[in-house]
Amino acid sequence: MKLKAQLSGEEHEVSLSLTDGAVDAAVDDRRYHLQVRALASGEYLLINGSIVHKCRISRRSGSLAAGQSFAVVLRGRTYEVAVVDPRRLRSGQSAGAHHAGAAEIVSPMPGKIVRVLVRPGDNVEVGAGIIVVEAMKMQNEMKAPKDGIVVSINAEEGATVNAGDVLAVVE
Repeated sequence: MKLKAQLSGEEHEVSLSLTDGAVDAAVDDRRYHLQVRALASGEYLLINGSIVHKCRISRRSGSLAAGQSFAVVLRGRTYEVAVVDPRRLRSGQSAGAHHAGAAEIVSPMPGKIVRVLVRPGDNVEVGAGIIVVEAMKMQNEMKAPKDGIVVSINAEEGATVNAGDVLAVVE
């Protein structure tokens, strides 16, 4: 999966391939092969050969228009990282894009649907949980970007999804 990430105001091209606890990553021209071990919710060990780093990742709230925003704590420093799927940039959409009064809830990364929290026709308030996606052993609750009615749910529990897939629509 190819992404763009902003770190300290600088944009980087990121490519990730995830398989069985291993991550092949390319950041600009640098390549990494890491083993990833989940310690707790949002806490991981990143293993690069004989070098081991503890990493803590938490999702930041705010506008999804620029993509997903995370605080990453690594080696005692906190980094603000904003991640954007370039396919959404090309199409002019974002995770909370409004089309004719509708807001699409889009998967930020490939993963598996663990729970569907609402049904079509349900009334939801901004910030209400809609669907839970698990990626890299971390569960991300996708929330309603606005008050409204759930028009459609486009995924079911146990299904796999790709980055950029529309999971639900709130109108």
